[in-house]
Parts: sequence; structure tokens; C-alpha cells
Amino acid sequence: MPRLVIAIGGNSLIPDGDHQTVQDQYAAAAETGDHIAGLVEQGWEVAISHGNGPQVGFILRRSELASNELHEIPLDYCGADTQGAIGYMLQQNLVNDFRQRGIDKSVVTVVTQVEVDASDPAFGKPAKPIGSFMEKDEAMRRRDEEGWDVLEDAGRGWRRVVASPQPMRIVELDVIRSLLDSGVVTIAVGGGGIPVVENADGDLEGIAAVIDKDLASAMLANQVDADLLLISTAVEQVALNFGTPEQRWVDQFTLAEVKQYLEEGGHFAEGSMAPKMRAVVQFLEAGGKEALITDPANLERAMNGETGTRVVQ
Repeated sequence: MPRLVIAIGGNSLIPDGDHQTVQDQYAAAAETGDHIAGLVEQGWEVAISHGNGPQVGFILRRSELASNELHEIPLDYCGADTQGAIGYMLQQNLVNDFRQRGIDKSVVTVVTQVEVDASDPAFGKPAKPIGSFMEKDEAMRRRDEEGWDVLEDAGRGWRRVVASPQPMRIVELDVIRSLLDSGVVTIAVGGGGIPVVENADGDLEGIAAVIDKDLASAMLANQVDADLLLISTAVEQVALNFGTPEQRWVDQFTLAEVKQYLEEGGHFAEGSMAPKMRAVVQFLEAGGKEALITDPANLERAMNGETGTRVVQ
């Protein structure tokens, strides 16, 4: 059976600022899950990864508000919490979809650690904002007392920043491969994985960092020998010169074209499409056959060649 890794954006579970509750996210997961079930029905073996940026932000904010009564939650534990919660939403919806469609498939969520290099240059230049905005005095106190890296964010206030190191190794890879080989729909590498490093004793320990979800998903797709990497995001297709008068939607790129556009800069926005295109490049350069980018509502249509943006060798 052909094998597919679907990377779902964390923001795709939150349609807008008026729909952020757990119930709203569950409903969004149900819609996405229905399209994924359609792909399973077509015969694809499926692994699912997902983002978790907004959800981690919610946990951190709750933790900050309750800090006068309860201990605060470390960032790696936030990642584990969201892997469980988002995995649960996707898992339950898929189980229900499979029952309704008469599909005899199991679904499981794997709480996944991803090892990073403690000497990764990203740790020398933390730049990924997390948590809520602070006044300068509070930011300086956190910096001095808790060792946080903080910066002023475009006049909106101060925020904590952490490193975004490169993923090196999926710790639970053998388990994930075994599950997929057994026909189990597997949810893994949520939020890019829980970042861990190897300490002086050779043991793994969590670290305050954020791994790019799409890069980790590309690595997962390569290492489980996926035929296709499907990145589900906020737009139906990829555009060149997005948001400008020269904007142009594109049905297909070659790998060489994407690399050229990334090198030139200005075609794909940083913080949105550029990281996804870099993940596609990583997947294809490491032996992947094809990648596809579209939004959750069009997963099946894109897989059938009706929409989306494909990137081929």
C-alpha cells in the first residue's frame, strides 16, 4: 500500500479568534479527520503529524495566570500535553469515521521525542517567541531569576524566546514504523516532537526549545519510506509573491524551482510558507518522491489532482 505522511498545522485546528475553545478545536479536527478517513478508504497507509503552537501558548498562559497557586509547566511538558490532547481529538474522530465508513483500522497516538544537538547554533541565538507578552520589568526579572531569553517584539511588548534547533533523531521511530507496517494509522511527532538532548551520562532529558513541525514531519516521512509528504496549511495552493500585486497561484513546482525561489527570497513568507517549502526540499533531497501542499478542506481533492500545489523531483 502507498504510504502517506500528513502534517497538519496547529493553526488549522483554530479557524479564527472566535473559535478557540477545546470544543471548537475538536470540531475542526473532526472536519480534517473526515478527509483523512477518505484517503485511508482509498488505500493509503497514513501517519499524521500536527502543529501545536497556539495550544502550547494557551497552556503557558494558563500556567502564568495560576503561578501564584501552582507550579509553572516547563515547555517540554507543554509539548507532551498537546501531543496527548491533539492526538486524542484526531484519534477519536478517526475511530468514529472508520466505524461509520466500515473501515477496519486502528488508530494510535505516540508521544514522540525528537533528539536535537545541544550544541546546535540555534541555542546561541534563540528567536522563537513563546508565551504571552510581558512588561519590560517582568521580562528582566524572568531573565535574571529564571535564565529566560527575552526580546522586545515590534513595539507590542516583551516575550520569551527559545531556540528552534534542527531535528536529528526520532526516538520512537522503530515503534512508529512497526505500527505503520501493521496497518495502524499512527499520530506522531506532534508539534515537531518533544525536544530532548543527550546528557553527559548518555540519558535523554527535555530541553526548552521548539522544533519546526514541518522539518520533523519531513524527516518522519523519509524515515518511514513515505511515498508522499502532504502538508496541510491555511491556503489551498502555494503562491509566488504572496500578498503582492504580482501574486500567482502555482499548481506544480520542481525541486530545482523551489530551491531557486528560496535562494532568491521574497517569494515565500518567512514564518508561514518558507519553512514548509524548506521541509519539502529536505524530503525530496533525502529521497522522497513527491510533496503536496493544500488546506484541510481540500485534502482529498488535492490528492486527486484537482487542486493544491505539488512539488516533484
